[in-house]
Amino acid sequence: MYVCICKGVTDREIQSAVEDGIHTVRGLRKQLGCTGQCGKCKAQVREIRDEVIAVQCDMTLNTLALSS
Repeated sequence: MYVCICKGVTDREIQSAVEDGIHTVRGLRKQLGCTGQCGKCKAQVREIRDEVIAVQCDMTLNTLALSS
């Protein structure tokens, strides 16, 4: 789904960038161009970023729990 219409950035592109280690909106803007034009997508970009980070944290905690 397109999140940033101005730059044609999709939710999958944002997810991939966050999974690759870009954890700030500023970093996502530099990498993908989102939030830099009109800014209407900023809240959704943050939401997607936060969801991906939460999943990564859950996966890390589960891995640590299994290795204990």
